[in-house]
Amino acid sequence: MERKQFQLGDIVQMKKNHPCGSSEMEIIRMGMDIRIKCVGCKHSVLVPRAKFEKNMRKVLRSTASKVEGNTDVIE
Repeated sequence: MERKQFQLGDIVQMKKNHPCGSSEMEIIRMGMDIRIKCVGCKHSVLVPRAKFEKNMRKVLRSTASKVEGNTDVIE
């Protein structure tokens, strides 16, 4: 099975909604544990990486697309 690809700053959809009703979370710290912040109420939670990968459905908005799409030239 292919590993899920995600990085710092991505907005991801989780299997279960946060108690505030939002299912969108922003990745704000990565390591052995992943810290995610609810987009709805800004509450943050520290989750073990294995549990995060199991409960993440998909990446909704990636920071990679923002970086690749940036064509500004600084002189």
